[in-house]
Amino acid sequence: MLLREIRYAVRSLSRATGFAVVGILCLGLGIGINTAIFSIIDGVLLKPYPYDDPDRIVVLGTEHVKTGDRAGVSVADLRDWRTAATSFTTIAGVVEGSITVIDGAGEPERYFGARVSWDLFRLLGTRPILGRDFLESDDQPNAPGVAIISHVLWTTRYHSDPDVIGRGVTINGAAHTIVGVMPPNFAFPENQRLWIALQPTLFKDARDRRYVFTFARLRRDITPARALSELNTIAAALGRDHPATNDGWSAGIRPLREAFLPSDVVLILGLMMGGVTLVLFIACSNVANLLLARATARRHELAMRVALGAGRRQIVLQLLTEGVVLALASVPLGILLAMAGIRLIWSQVPPDSIPYYVQFAVDARSLGYAVALALVTSLVFGLVPALQIARRELHENLKEGARGSTGRGAIVRNGLVVSQVSLALVALVGALLFVRSFTNLDRFRVGFDTASTLTLRVFMSGEPYDAKSTKALRVEDILRRVEALPGVQSAFASNLVPISGGGTAPTIEVEGRSTEQRHEIFFVASTPRLFPTLGVGMKTGRDFADSDSNRGVAIVNESMARRLWPGENATNRRFRIVDPAGTPEWMTVIGVAPDLHLWGVDPDNSQVPMTAFAPYRYGELANTGLTIRITGDPATLTSAVRAAIRESDPNLPIFNVRTLEEARQREFWQFALYGWIFGVIGVIGVLLASTGVYGVLAYSVSQRSREIGIRVTLGAGRRQVLTLIVGQGLVLTTTGVVIGLVLAAFGTPLARSLLYNVSPFDPFSFVAVSLLLVLVALIASYVPARRAMKVDPVVALRQE
Repeated sequence: MLLREIRYAVRSLSRATGFAVVGILCLGLGIGINTAIFSIIDGVLLKPYPYDDPDRIVVLGTEHVKTGDRAGVSVADLRDWRTAATSFTTIAGVVEGSITVIDGAGEPERYFGARVSWDLFRLLGTRPILGRDFLESDDQPNAPGVAIISHVLWTTRYHSDPDVIGRGVTINGAAHTIVGVMPPNFAFPENQRLWIALQPTLFKDARDRRYVFTFARLRRDITPARALSELNTIAAALGRDHPATNDGWSAGIRPLREAFLPSDVVLILGLMMGGVTLVLFIACSNVANLLLARATARRHELAMRVALGAGRRQIVLQLLTEGVVLALASVPLGILLAMAGIRLIWSQVPPDSIPYYVQFAVDARSLGYAVALALVTSLVFGLVPALQIARRELHENLKEGARGSTGRGAIVRNGLVVSQVSLALVALVGALLFVRSFTNLDRFRVGFDTASTLTLRVFMSGEPYDAKSTKALRVEDILRRVEALPGVQSAFASNLVPISGGGTAPTIEVEGRSTEQRHEIFFVASTPRLFPTLGVGMKTGRDFADSDSNRGVAIVNESMARRLWPGENATNRRFRIVDPAGTPEWMTVIGVAPDLHLWGVDPDNSQVPMTAFAPYRYGELANTGLTIRITGDPATLTSAVRAAIRESDPNLPIFNVRTLEEARQREFWQFALYGWIFGVIGVIGVLLASTGVYGVLAYSVSQRSREIGIRVTLGAGRRQVLTLIVGQGLVLTTTGVVIGLVLAAFGTPLARSLLYNVSPFDPFSFVAVSLLLVLVALIASYVPARRAMKVDPVVALRQE
């Protein structure tokens, strides 16, 4: 019987080509955009991480009882935890950072790598596909250096050479041997390209240096709460044994997914799913209206089937079957749209900007979701006309013929249109808020010129740079060569690259103030010509000169001058960095610079922190940035700049080469993506809602042709007919807009933390969307209104 109903439904839909095409397009859009967002949610939230029994893996950390500050684990504490804790089969540490490779296989390169405990890969249940894993003997302070490389590095740098095992390389200036190659699609914990042993590492005995990212695997019979209790007992003992560094510090434990997944990502995915669900409801309302109109138009046919012996249940089953067939026919279109959407989304994601384990695509799970969604939605929109028809005595339609629609049917159709408009308004308001947020970020001025400026980093490591001031001497030589290039206006080297990060955050004390009155600032160590290169001038005082390289002088920004010396001239004032290991010299302020957003745009804090600038020798780092102002297009001098650095030291890795404008835009690529996705959701919602308004009015005109004919016969003009139909559309739209505004007012505060410089109740967004929907409704109403104006009253009355 079911197969017969399916065959009948297919034949019936094939005879109504226009109806079927519109229905498939509406549902295809709704199913497609829902499948695309489900694919993302599935890849980010639902699929298990690619490790052995990932639910047993937890992330350990420390937390200060009084301040609530969270941190990692120090190397010394990690050793004690591994020895004393019994709740875990394994505890392993990871320290992420830059790793340079020099091996003769190509130019020196810097890679994103990590120092790891010898048993980390065993904890994850992942072993090398070539060579061996780390051994416990590798993770000792004086052990020979060994490295394990990623599959990506093996294929790109070493061209999949199996003889890479045993190859000697220089890593961070020290000799290492490659002992293993990891499987494809493995880059733990984020996008690492190679791994070396955790020992030796910096501050291995300093318990107040809590920087180790620590993972553990719970024993089968141990709960996280029990493990945390044991760790806190160990932490309390360490606090008694080492009160200067460990007093007040407790342990923390989190599931792997909670530690890996920021809360704002979960929120944005939830909002996306909510938005596409609204679009699906709008699409379902459209198709429900189409089916209702079609079922009403087929009253005579359905009544004939009843007269020939068909029962009410069979009629309802037939209508539901038609809905299911229509929904399933829309699945291929939905899958194609979802695949195109996922491809577009990936094209907007910068390389290595999200962790390697976050992978989403339209796969078998997505296909199953699309089919399930089609079946569920077909029941939702198919029940509306089925129940509407089932309420009436169908045999009465034989007497009524094909006259008019019932009042109940009109109420249902109008109600569906109102719901469409209200849901479209909610979706579009949310979309506009994200678009305005991205626009505000894009227009945000960082306080300096980002045009025609090239930035890059070099990594100075190993024995040649171990002695004091050797990095400063190398930087001076590089700058001399770079500034001699044609087209270079000025350049500076610093422990910070504008917008891309760097610098330090020390605590200072001010001369003439109590030593207990201390302040935390940002500290930038730079060569001269920082401010001319960024295109800004001094507020007061002077800039650094070449002769200042070894002098204790500093430049402070306006925020620091205003807060530390309010109403006074900050020049010639002095401060020094608090250092428990020694007594740093006093720094004399020689100038005040404008406030600059050197660390980029922070949506949570638009205030510029107190910042001090000092000569490069006071903060020279292995990871040093160069910023170069160039006449014309910066990309044209990239090769020449690389060559100049190679002439100074051919073993220096050069990386993160990009223009300052590229760095600025990369800062908020997520907001651009959010705006783009929500914009698409809003546009589709409006298109579907306008289709719904048009469909209902067009059907209303066809059903009210007799009424319109009588009005014209009695003297109604074309303008009155136009007003009648357009007025009906405006009433439905206005009702939907009012309801939508109320719903949006309750819904938009959920996105407050994701918006930048725009209120969730932004009047412009609410008013603009309302006016847009009214305008769209006017356009959608005009076409059927024009048709109504052309009704011939004689023909309309003769049909009755």
